[in-house]
Amino acid sequence: MHASHLAGASVMVIDDSNTIRRSAEIFLKQAGCRVILAENGFDALSRIAEHQPDVIFCDIVMPRLDGYQTCALIKRSRKHHATPVIMLSSKNSMFDRARGHMAGSSDHLAKPFSKENLLKAVGAQLSQDRPHNAEQTQPATGVN
Repeated sequence: MHASHLAGASVMVIDDSNTIRRSAEIFLKQAGCRVILAENGFDALSRIAEHQPDVIFCDIVMPRLDGYQTCALIKRSRKHHATPVIMLSSKNSMFDRARGHMAGSSDHLAKPFSKENLLKAVGAQLSQDRPHNAEQTQPATGVN
């Protein structure tokens, strides 16, 4: 994966594990991404509007507000419904993937993840999203 392809992308990582957040942050920053970290769904929801991430990674198993609920809330937002959400989980069954898809996730990444798989997941979402973003960015500038 070419780091230049991801340079400048804004990526949010929502996970209650400090180890997972730090690993993802290191891998993403090495690729030139801007990284926003959140410990849980509530923390993430308050930061999304402020930071406008291009891609969001969301752990499934978190206290109080799980990843499926967090993803569904992001997807219900008029402003952020188009932002790709990739579910992060050690649970990698068809059921978990289907449940994530029903909540609105774009992809599923198994934990523990490698740097290559993490960056590949971001790249896949950005390459799908770029043409649409170019059209949507123009009218949205300066509007909060």
